[in-house]
Amino acid sequence: MRQVTVLGYLVRRLWQMLPTMLGVVLLLFLLFNWVGGDPAYLLAGKMSDAGSIANIRRQLGVDQPYYVQLWIFIKQIATFDFGLSWATGEPVSALIVTRLGPSLAVLAPLTVLETGIGIALALAVAFVRGSLTDRAVMLACTVGMSISILVYIIVFQYGLAYRLGWFPVQGWGGWRYAVLPILIGLAVSLAPTLRLFRSFVLDEVGQDYVRTARAKGLSERRVMWVHVLRNAAIPILTHVMSNLPALFIGAFLLERFFGIPGIGREVILAVERSDFPVIKAITVYVAVATMVFNLLTDLLYQAVDPRVKLA
Repeated sequence: MRQVTVLGYLVRRLWQMLPTMLGVVLLLFLLFNWVGGDPAYLLAGKMSDAGSIANIRRQLGVDQPYYVQLWIFIKQIATFDFGLSWATGEPVSALIVTRLGPSLAVLAPLTVLETGIGIALALAVAFVRGSLTDRAVMLACTVGMSISILVYIIVFQYGLAYRLGWFPVQGWGGWRYAVLPILIGLAVSLAPTLRLFRSFVLDEVGQDYVRTARAKGLSERRVMWVHVLRNAAIPILTHVMSNLPALFIGAFLLERFFGIPGIGREVILAVERSDFPVIKAITVYVAVATMVFNLLTDLLYQAVDPRVKLA
């Protein structure tokens, strides 16, 4: 019975995604066709004649009526074929697949470490809530959040790479190249994550079920790690899952400074080159990933807490 319910929920949510995806498609089409200007002039360059521009427009299909161009765009999304990159001449889908691996090699461990350490520290700070230690940790988090990521990159590169020689400074070729960006990403993200997770935990500490558990004689450790964490897991899960699609774009500074050939770095290069096919493809993929992760989050709610019902 539960499997049928989940299946029906999946079908209903997937059906509800269609209008959202259609809205994203229409918005992208308007931005790139009406606001973005004529791509033929971008490709032809300054030293071009009317014949060259007309030929490029015909090859791109932008000389067709708008409804034909929209249908072409929808077919590209349905077939995952966005044509060739204007800058490199590679198939856009293949380009994104090759860039996905390096991004995952950095972001997957970073997300796991950030979430695990953030939860452990949030529970540890909640044990001593209101104490001098708690205030000192929150002050350290505030200071950490006030420092620019550029400072972290410069300090870590100089100290761990240049001075100590523990890690390579730039490039990509194995796990050693990923460790330093992961450490920097962890140093930058841990402070805001800890503050947020601490607030989630403290919101649960004052609930009636916590007082009931203590009245039954349960140890504070069991109350925090079992009862409080179980209920705080839902907002924590929401935060982690909602941030996953944006991480690929948000890591562009790390990928740019360390020469990592990932998605974030590719987005910056595409914007600099006005490489519209790559920009459109990544925008569509991020929109799809956001909707899929939202769906997975709702399904995981019930796995974390069986009391949550799929509606």
